[in-house]
Amino acid sequence: MNYSSSISFFFFIILLVQLISISSATYNEQDQNKKSPLDVDLPVGDIGLDDSFASSEILQSDEWPSSSYYHRRCPNKNVEKIINKKVKEWVDKDYKIAPSLLRLHYHDCAVRGCDGSILLNNEGSERRANVSKTLRGFEMIDDIKAELEKECPETVSCADILAAAARDATVLLGGEYWDVPFGRKDGRVSIGKEADIVPMGHDNVTTLLEFFQSMGLEVSDLVILSGAHTIGRTSCAQVQDRIYNYKGTGKPDPSINEKYLNFLQRRCRWASEDAELDAETPWKFDNMYYKNLQNGLGLLPTDQLLLSDKRTEPIAKALASMPSFLYGQIFGASMKKFGKVNVLSGDEGEIRTNCNFVNSHSY
Repeated sequence: MNYSSSISFFFFIILLVQLISISSATYNEQDQNKKSPLDVDLPVGDIGLDDSFASSEILQSDEWPSSSYYHRRCPNKNVEKIINKKVKEWVDKDYKIAPSLLRLHYHDCAVRGCDGSILLNNEGSERRANVSKTLRGFEMIDDIKAELEKECPETVSCADILAAAARDATVLLGGEYWDVPFGRKDGRVSIGKEADIVPMGHDNVTTLLEFFQSMGLEVSDLVILSGAHTIGRTSCAQVQDRIYNYKGTGKPDPSINEKYLNFLQRRCRWASEDAELDAETPWKFDNMYYKNLQNGLGLLPTDQLLLSDKRTEPIAKALASMPSFLYGQIFGASMKKFGKVNVLSGDEGEIRTNCNFVNSHSY
């Protein structure tokens, strides 16, 4: 076994031990509650990190986080079941919207935290920013919110809806279920210029690591959550420089697989076209993304860089070598952690009655 293989195996063991401890902690919590948080036709895994990630201020509150948050506030309705039913309806009509929900949740949490600010639809908001023009899924969230307002008025936040919908959409494409703690409040501020901080596939690894660390996340989270690119597509405008004029050389990126490069140059003649992020299984949530990287099939520059940086390479190789279901559980654990970034609770936010606008009494 060479040095690189030894390091990859080492990280594989670390990730496996982390997952086992996560599963054990979650099982103990469920055993105490004696009640499943979600009564729907989804795989039961409830994989998640313990709540130590949340700030001490949040932990001192009985408001957040809790998978049973809406059991007390909406006792005669299953909030998660309502959300899941709506997500299924939308994905059945257009399965390509599933990865869009995951991306929408990412853009929300990456700016100001997971507060639903990406959903606000006013002049100068994050939603109106140039980097948000290709985001989809807003109508689905509006549909879910309208249904929940009928069943349980002024109770379920838009931020919580988005977090649960992203999870359910991922599961519908083959991902593993993860427990979503609830109790997020909706933010009242959304500034378009702030959306420019969201990485768009052209940053170096150091910049990405700094961005994730600013949210309280780690190197492993960057690599694990990058695997969301195992589903969905992106605009060819994001890759044209890489396949035609890499770093101003007038030549393509030499790390791209030759046959894949040929395909991309035919597919992406026009910036307005789309390309699948995963060249092999673009609409199935698995760990093929990492295997693709080993074959020079990463689409975005930031994808392929994960395999060329010593800080991320061992983790990416470890994720490529494990079964897809195990990666799915690790991804869910990291998503649960990500979903707690800078969450608003108590009087810090509100429960919007319409996800597009702050409540009128907030002015």
